[in-house]
Amino acid sequence: MSESISKQFMGLLNFSPLLRIRQNHGLEHATLNLLSHRFPGRPMAGHSDLNGFRIVGDVPLEEMQSIVHEAWLRLSNGEHQLAVHPSCGTNYVVGGILAGSIAAFSMIGGGRRLRDKLERLPLTITLATIALILSQPLGLLVQERVTTSGNLGPVKVVEISSRNRGKMKVHRIITQN
Repeated sequence: MSESISKQFMGLLNFSPLLRIRQNHGLEHATLNLLSHRFPGRPMAGHSDLNGFRIVGDVPLEEMQSIVHEAWLRLSNGEHQLAVHPSCGTNYVVGGILAGSIAAFSMIGGGRRLRDKLERLPLTITLATIALILSQPLGLLVQERVTTSGNLGPVKVVEISSRNRGKMKVHRIITQN
């Protein structure tokens, strides 16, 4: 990336609404990382937005409050690596983009007949597999630099609530600048 494009991209990432979502996403990940240690093997998911984030998972409200507070403190004290989570959708999107792109690229010049395309299938599978392997560290890097922020700045947690939606417990964490 040229320096000018890089500065424009960083400016966009620091545009107030996007930065706020990235900070909430980082706090969501830090919370999920801590929850996974406290409740190993328990299924959970999260989703961030401009006003905070949601955690879906069977966790008592008091535990959620404690863990969100700990996540906020640890991020605020410089543990920015907590903002990256191995099961983030960013990782899957990066993998899909790389594998899909390389698969499409491998078919260029493969001929028009189905047989021509099938003859390229081993090459396509090999290249897509390599792309998926490379996407694992790249997805974490994209999280760290683009989709999350471990630097919370003035973001504060102002409310944590939970409610049941059918058999699922949904926790809502509201943040404010």
